[in-house]
Amino acid sequence: MKRLVCLLAAVLVLAVTGCDRQAARPLQFQGVDVTGLQYARGFTLTDHNGKVRTLNDFKGKIVLVFFGYTQCPDVCPTTMTEVASALQQLGPRAKEVQVLFVTIDPERDTQELLRQYVPAFDPSFLGLRGDAAQTAAVAKEFRVFYQKVEGSKPGVYSMNHTSGLFVFDKDGKVRLFETTGQGPAALASDLKQLLG
Repeated sequence: MKRLVCLLAAVLVLAVTGCDRQAARPLQFQGVDVTGLQYARGFTLTDHNGKVRTLNDFKGKIVLVFFGYTQCPDVCPTTMTEVASALQQLGPRAKEVQVLFVTIDPERDTQELLRQYVPAFDPSFLGLRGDAAQTAAVAKEFRVFYQKVEGSKPGVYSMNHTSGLFVFDKDGKVRLFETTGQGPAALASDLKQLLG
């Protein structure tokens, strides 16, 4: 009987040790882990409903920040569509994620235009804008590149810009940089891990 008790105790210790090892396994992200980044710490911009917003407004949620513009012919709409699809894969937990589209073209992207464009991908998505100086300051804080490229006619232009998503955890700390074109499944996988 004493041997049986010792054997059961040994099995229990091994089982608990195995659980601890599994629990301590590091997260395996598809995006680039940028935990501890010393930039991309925040912003103050106005949303498409006219409300001034900061990153702190969204504490308690996973936050995705994408820099783009509404006249973008390819990368921006494709990325926003993929993000919407990734959120669908989360099911009810999608409510724990906030997507923010920050325009790098405040000259054309008015509050009203953002209000029409951004929620068309998902009603929960918010468009954010600032004036030229605010846009430059936020881009500098996030180290995002953007540049106006003049077209063939006066007043017609496009914007070159960094494409990718900054992902913040529920505590408002930047955790991931997701490059565009990975597809919704990869993003959904990373969001599920951050949601726990």
